Amino acid sequence: MTTFGARLERALDDRGALCVGIDPHAALLSEWGCSADVAGLARFADTCVTAFADAAAVIKPQSAFFERFGSAGIAVLERTVADCREAGALVLLDVKRGDIGSTMAAYAEAYLTPDAPLAADAITVSPYLGVGALRPAFELVERHAVGVFVLAATSNPEGPQIQHAHTAAGVNVAQLVVDEVAHLNTGAVPLGSVGVVAGATIEPGVAHFDRLNGPILAPGVGAQGGTADDVRRVFGAAARHVVPSVSREVLRAGPDLHALRDAVQRLTDEFAFLRG
Repeated sequence: MTTFGARLERALDDRGALCVGIDPHAALLSEWGCSADVAGLARFADTCVTAFADAAAVIKPQSAFFERFGSAGIAVLERTVADCREAGALVLLDVKRGDIGSTMAAYAEAYLTPDAPLAADAITVSPYLGVGALRPAFELVERHAVGVFVLAATSNPEGPQIQHAHTAAGVNVAQLVVDEVAHLNTGAVPLGSVGVVAGATIEPGVAHFDRLNGPILAPGVGAQGGTADDVRRVFGAAARHVVPSVSREVLRAGPDLHALRDAVQRLTDEFAFLRG
């Protein structure tokens, strides 16, 4: 099997470095003229798939905005994930799961086993019950050639209270997460399959990524203020492995298909230097 890291490298080379979110929150449904029900949710998601699933390297549906409609919303999410993958995009399902033991194993199986209804190429996970508690997900990375992105230095203002706190070893929590992920990626070629999430707007030096040997999902670009210069400044020599993540900057162009596609292309061009 081709590893997720290798598939991601190929996708980024072929389609550019961008990850585009599908975030059908209530305000956007209204702005797009979509009804606040499952039919409106499906219309929103289908528009996104048509507009950019065949153009962006990575598509990141936010599970919560589908879950709030119950089982019918999850059915829309299942179809959206499958349609994006059929269009050639890698799907990073944003679920931020994190637990222990058999519960974490069940979460991992729900998203990372090939025959699962919600099977994705990768998921986001939270390490705050300990990075080691995520082992069931890491095991499926090896078994099924999928990917995992571990929250490390997020762009939300509440994050530093925990992520900048120092451990007994003298490093901050964000760096501890990055270092443990780097260990999982040791020897991987061309790129490890376990990545981290680190905001494009974080303070430079909060964490160092030069030994990560894995992808870096960088939210905070576009509407949240992050720029190409921020990516250069924050990630330095590791910038080649950065996947800038945008949602609002693209989705506010909808529901016009051409405007959505143009927004994806504009941002892909802006970050073309990452694959240079």
